[in-house]
Amino acid sequence: MRREDLDQNDLSNRSGVFYQDVLSGLREPMKRLPSKYFYDAAGDLLFQKIMRCPEYYLTRCEEEIFRDKAGELLEHLLQANRQVDLIELGAGDASKTQHLIGEMLQQQIHFTYRPIDISPHVLEQLGDRMRTAFPTIDLQAFQGDYFDGLADMATTGALPKVVLFLGANLGNMTRQQAAQFCVRLRSLLHTGDRVLLGIDLMKNPRIIQAAYADEAGLTWQFNMNLLRRMNKELGADFNEELFEHYCQYDPVSGTCSSYLVSLLDHVVHFPDEQVLFEKDELIHMEVSQKYRFEETQALARASGFMPVHAVADKRNWFVDVIWEAC
Repeated sequence: MRREDLDQNDLSNRSGVFYQDVLSGLREPMKRLPSKYFYDAAGDLLFQKIMRCPEYYLTRCEEEIFRDKAGELLEHLLQANRQVDLIELGAGDASKTQHLIGEMLQQQIHFTYRPIDISPHVLEQLGDRMRTAFPTIDLQAFQGDYFDGLADMATTGALPKVVLFLGANLGNMTRQQAAQFCVRLRSLLHTGDRVLLGIDLMKNPRIIQAAYADEAGLTWQFNMNLLRRMNKELGADFNEELFEHYCQYDPVSGTCSSYLVSLLDHVVHFPDEQVLFEKDELIHMEVSQKYRFEETQALARASGFMPVHAVADKRNWFVDVIWEAC
């Protein structure tokens, strides 16, 4: 993209958070890009395809839990409450949450569904889908950061809150970041509020490695799409043919890391800065952290929660844990 072709929205992005986050990450000794920017409209569609690919077991495991054990989840999420705010962080397409909502309506639980997502495209589609499936649903969406949404919702009423954070989203953080996230989450809740967290468990490393290096190359395209997005929105000139996708899983730490590898020495230009890449240099794209079950219980207690219940899929590959703010 030539710089003179940038539209007004692109120009405003130069001083925006996206632009600053990107350049900040690319200035670091180990270059990195924030994974939250994967999710533009094209990224949303690619991730939906990833969730359906044979190697990506995570979605199917959690769908099994919600499909087969929605009543059990609801029993431990609601306690005796018959009226709650149901808040979902990073709602996506809410395909799993629909099972829980259907059970809540069947049990005549009074609730407002409050999805929070960074993508307006996702929230628009989600709203249409939910209102079609559940015409009477009270849905109030928030587009933006998780904690901005939670802080906003904390001022809108005193109903008990049930917060969902599904799809192993907690695993998209380092262990330190996850601990900080849980502490901050607790700070925005009242005593007695409950959360449900989807957590991918440590297992045969080949299964995990394959989930992030699928044969169809969808994860490759998902990563490359961020380069395209920076070209389109930030006026960069990444050549995706000069990068390849690589992921590595460490079965000892439970950390799966994804990278883009520079294939040649070259320079990437932004409107007011250039970034040098050496041959074989890495850009860290995302982390996918896996846990042992006992680690999830320790994380709860260290963050101001009490572990209440846990429901796993039939292979014990994935678990949804329920914590209470204490």
